[in-house]
Amino acid sequence: MNTIVAIPSSSPGGLQAALGAHFGHCDLYTLVAVEEGQVKDVKVIPNMPHQQGGCMAPVQYLATQGAKALIAGGMGLRPLMGFQQVGIDVYYGGNARSVGEAVEAFVAGRLPQFGQEHTCGGGMQ
Repeated sequence: MNTIVAIPSSSPGGLQAALGAHFGHCDLYTLVAVEEGQVKDVKVIPNMPHQQGGCMAPVQYLATQGAKALIAGGMGLRPLMGFQQVGIDVYYGGNARSVGEAVEAFVAGRLPQFGQEHTCGGGMQ
């Protein structure tokens, strides 16, 4: 499995960073390139201001960065549907203590697909 996984993160980002609680309101994203079950590259990119295109702007932004999967602790239904439209699989990683732990769980196949039961309204948990 070769893929780029995007994870909403707290500053400063990277594998030791905490997951951002809500995808649209995170400080930044950590992009992790996974090849054959191994982390090959880690890149940190800033989040976009939420008002530019609403919830869909970060969806398009991550798609242009090559993300094929996203691990999130929370998001609304609209961006979840947006990720599905652009071909990015979304996984629920709300129990992970760090980005690295979430990526390990993803590689091991332990993260559930993000479903409507995981969504929240407008940044509320």
